[in-house]
Amino acid sequence: MSSDDLEKYRRGGESSETPARNTGPDQATWSPRAPSERILMTLKMHGAMTSAQVGKQLQITGEAARQQLAKLMDDGLVTEERRAAGRGRPAIYWHLTEKAQTRFPDTHAALTVEILNNISAVLGDEALDKIIAAREAGTEAQYRTAMTECSDLAARVHKLAQLRKDDGYMATVEDPGDGTLYLIENHCPICAAASICQGFCRAEMEVFRAILGPGVQIERAEHILSGGRRCTYVISEVHHAEALG
Repeated sequence: MSSDDLEKYRRGGESSETPARNTGPDQATWSPRAPSERILMTLKMHGAMTSAQVGKQLQITGEAARQQLAKLMDDGLVTEERRAAGRGRPAIYWHLTEKAQTRFPDTHAALTVEILNNISAVLGDEALDKIIAAREAGTEAQYRTAMTECSDLAARVHKLAQLRKDDGYMATVEDPGDGTLYLIENHCPICAAASICQGFCRAEMEVFRAILGPGVQIERAEHILSGGRRCTYVISEVHHAEALG
């Protein structure tokens, strides 16, 4: 993915007219055009990478990428991991730190958590469940309307990825060509809310099942709240014989 592609991706996931919400000084300096921010986006999208791999993604030299990564490490935004690579020096892979995660939209995490805690404390868990159910119903209706012209599973999954990207989840689809599709969400803009109420994650899974259809199997292979780098959903059609079994 080139730097231009990263810029296009960000514009697809967030309107270029509306910058990411700021929750602190780190987010206030967000600029997707800056080389350092493109590197952060690359690591967010692809996970741990070497400087050479980062350079290839951004169409710059590995040395230029390494220099930017070194600056980001000085700022506490990335950290390095040395992995044995046969003979010779170990390969250095770069990871995002927790501090770097604040550069990505979090939908006013602190306020969201406070509101949800107050709802639970004052009105009870039943009221919180009703709020989650209402959000689920609204999301399902919105997604179902957007998919009226999607004729097959692949089209629906790609449309779902676009809808999720529009909602800030940095979603992509991988298709290995074996009939299985992977819906990948590289970011969770409601992670703070979901961390105190797993009902949000359950509701989203139910939305996926509802709009993709009864003949579709969906499994969550990676989960951010369970320590994963991203949320990955394995999607495939259920054949009639399997359904009977």
